[in-house]
This record gives sequence, structure tokens and C-alpha cells, in this order.
Amino acid sequence: MGTLRFKYGPVFDTNLRVYTVRIKSKPISNPPTFGCDTFRTTHRFELGDARTLANVASRSVDLVVTSPPYPMIEMWDPLFRELNPATGRALDHGKGARAFDLMHSELDRVWAEVVRGLKDGGFACVNIGDAARTLNGTFELYPNHARVIEGMRGLGMSMLPGVLWRKTTNKPNKFLGSGMLPPHAYITLEHEHVLVFRKGRSRRFSQNENARRGQSSYFWEERNSWFSDAWTDVRGTDQRKRTGARTRSAAFPLALPYRLISMYSLQGDVVLDPFSGTGTTTVAAACAGRSSIAVDMDRKIQEEARRRLLQSLPELQGTVEGRLRAHREFLRRSKRPPSTGGPVSHVYGFPVVTQQERHIRFWRPTQVRPGPGNTVEVDYGPSLEE
Repeated sequence: MGTLRFKYGPVFDTNLRVYTVRIKSKPISNPPTFGCDTFRTTHRFELGDARTLANVASRSVDLVVTSPPYPMIEMWDPLFRELNPATGRALDHGKGARAFDLMHSELDRVWAEVVRGLKDGGFACVNIGDAARTLNGTFELYPNHARVIEGMRGLGMSMLPGVLWRKTTNKPNKFLGSGMLPPHAYITLEHEHVLVFRKGRSRRFSQNENARRGQSSYFWEERNSWFSDAWTDVRGTDQRKRTGARTRSAAFPLALPYRLISMYSLQGDVVLDPFSGTGTTTVAAACAGRSSIAVDMDRKIQEEARRRLLQSLPELQGTVEGRLRAHREFLRRSKRPPSTGGPVSHVYGFPVVTQQERHIRFWRPTQVRPGPGNTVEVDYGPSLEE
């Protein structure tokens, strides 16, 4: 199996200590100890079927961030036909409701594996859009988000407030139906859903995890933006792939998984994406100082994702330094800056708004290299502002 190794910079002392986590066929079980000068995270690339996550141990993953193939979106018809020939027959006979149920039955098997792999208190974040389609002469909406909620709740997951991701289309002619003539014009779908689920009760933290929790905090202004129920500041990506294994990727932008990983996990945690595709979640995990497991059934796509991570060092560094620059800009432009004598970052020396932000720390990736097997390791050190 492949892994990624990340080395991270100092936390509270100045003695250089490197913590290495060795992974074979099982997920990372012991995250790096914090309070050290450097640490590493490991990223595994698993070739396999998301419906049977054979190399993901039970209760071994802290967070799942993924975007599955969207049922009833035509670009995914061939995949669902392959998974279950009955789906193809339903589509061929114009039986949309039947095809919709069969497609989600395949995803239900994935969600069962996700729940098995999650630790108690772990989160699953699912980005999915609804589908609008004409079959047998009838135009109809297929509510994918509602069906995923039904499947997850049926597995015992608790649903939490989610996000409506406003994803404006760039099509010059985006009208559906009868154009300017009522009543058969249809509303254009320009949003997707980010569904958030938790396994069991709230996570409990050990002493080491509490230290990591403080360093994993986010700025007050990030909290206000990230935890809004509508995201309008995350732009979609071009779905057309001119090179690579697929003509269309269905990838979400890096900002989306990076934000979710920062919101729902700690530095050193393990993030799983059972539909990893071109590896955006993996890169986001590396940016955030988390380890990851990427699963995909397409060997070429998996190889492409691994290459992407190996070449991602400038992107990783830019993301980390960008958050520090954004906070300094917030301080400069804020009409209500933190008060004199108020909380100050212990690491960077600049003001912060709340006491909970005092221990925030950003680890700057310094090296990305191949690990054992089909893995990648990334070393981290202190950010440039330390």
C-alpha cells in the first residue's frame, strides 16, 4: 500500500524530534505526537471498490469527506449500469424511479462501509447534487440529497446542519423547459448539498488530542464564514478533463474539502475518501496536516491522483501561508479589531478575537516524497511567520 509522510515544525519546545507512522494494509492508528519540532502524515492510495473497503479497519477513521457519483446524472449511467445491470434495464425502459432506487442501493453499501470505518464521534461529509432529467417524455427531479440522508440515518448516523453550496452555472444558455413561456419552464439547479453526519455521540479527547485540538483551531472570521449554511465563496471547477483517464472528472474544488477537514477533524487525524477520483481530498488533507486514505476503482485515475500529490508542494505551502495572510488582512481592514490587551496568538504574536484561537498553529509542508508501496509522505516544519 502507498503512504504519504508529513514532517511538521515545532510546537512548544525547540528540540528536533521526528515522529514516523508506518502503515501497512491498515489505516493509521497512532497519529503523530504533538509538542515536537516536526512530524509527518501518511497518505495511502487503495485500489478497490468503495462498497467493500477491505483495507480500512473498523473504527479507524476520524473523518470521511467525499462526493459520490450522482445517481441519474447521465455521465454516471455507464458506471451504475456496470454495477447492476438491472439499473440499465430500468433506464432503457424509461423507469426513472426504479433506476434511482437501484443506483442508491449501490451507494447504501458504501455508506455502510463508511459507518463501519468511522470511529465513534467521527464525521462524514457528503457533497452531492440533485438530478433533473427527462425519461420516457417526462421531466422530473431526482432528490439525491434526500435519499443519501435516508440511507445514512437508516445506518444510525445522526444528521447535523449542513451547507447549501451555491454553484452558479457558467452555461450561456441555462434555461430548462419552455424558455420564456409559462408554465413549463423549470428552475435551474445552481446549488449542491454538503451533508454532515456524525457517528454516535460527540467525540471525547485525550490529553494529547486536546493539545492538537488547540493547534487545529480556526480564526474567528473563518468560523463566521465556514459555518454559514450557504457557501457562495467556493467556486466550482471545470468538469472537462482534456487529459487523463476520464473525459470528465466531477471533482470539487480544493477549498471545499480543505474547509470541511479543518472544521471536523484535528491535525494528525485520518481522513477517508472512498470516491477519491483525482485526489482533491487527499491534497486537502495534506494541506491541513491530516493523514488520508484514498480509494478508487480506476487504476489510471488512482495513479493520476498520486502524481498530483507528489507535485503539490507549492499548492500545499500556498494554502497554509494564505490563511495567515488572510488573518493579517482581516486585522488591517476590520472595523472592530481585537482590543488592545486582548488575546494574542502564542505562536505568531498577532491579535486574535477569542481565547480559543491563542494556540492556533499552521504546519508548513517542506517535502513531498514517495513512501513505501503506493504511498506518499509529506514532511512539515513551522510556517514562515514563526
